[in-house]
Amino acid sequence: MGILEQLISAAGQGVEERRRQVPLEELEARLGQRDRDRPFREALTRPGMSLICEFKRRSPSAGDIASGTDLAKQVQAYEQGGAAALSVLTDTTHFGGELADLSAARASCGLPIIRKDFVVDRYQLVEAAVGGADAVLLIVAVLDDERLRAFQSEAWELDLDCLIEVHDEDELDRALDAEAEVIGINNRNLDTGVVDVQTTYELITDVPAGKTVVSESGISTREELVELERVGVDAALIGESLMRSPDPAGKVAELAGTGDATSEHFLP
Repeated sequence: MGILEQLISAAGQGVEERRRQVPLEELEARLGQRDRDRPFREALTRPGMSLICEFKRRSPSAGDIASGTDLAKQVQAYEQGGAAALSVLTDTTHFGGELADLSAARASCGLPIIRKDFVVDRYQLVEAAVGGADAVLLIVAVLDDERLRAFQSEAWELDLDCLIEVHDEDELDRALDAEAEVIGINNRNLDTGVVDVQTTYELITDVPAGKTVVSESGISTREELVELERVGVDAALIGESLMRSPDPAGKVAELAGTGDATSEHFLP
């Protein structure tokens, strides 16, 4: 079984376990308790390169990253440094996350939050909404066309934005056919784990005007962000380099180019 298949299998098993503990009907009853949403896509479309800063404790490719990091302090540092949005890993088996991280992050900062996980069931969309997310990640490689369209539509009905993730031309075509509004180009091949930022440069040329484009994985310098912005990327999702930094607020500010004319929305 490949890496992606393992991730999908673990996600499905996790859903079934949680569904037994909290039936969907009970979960849906909690939707009325949600507080005011924080528009995710809007945060990515302001002038300049927006940073989606990620909280994750470990990953299959990197192993343990920062398992003992205090979530509240980390996300507050991201906000202080000038992050536009927050990504929270909720996969437990491979990334050490949990659903409670969503509500903890929401209580600790004012940033819009995307739940990053391997969504394979509608149940996870409701979980995201109830847990405090403003957006969800939908991975084209994980979903067939019918479920991709259905999950995107259901997420919108739950007032959740969607980041539709692709990593090759075929997946981009499928995302566009599904009328994706926010397209994440993952520079990491989910089957091999190999990271190549050139993936963004190759695929963005086929993204129509009017779409919001996010480059994901393998980005760690301000120079890379400036070049990505030059070719039309709206935002970048950055995790590992921030989690390993002894000064995450300073690292975010460095990446954001705080004070640059092209990054005015990062100013405190």
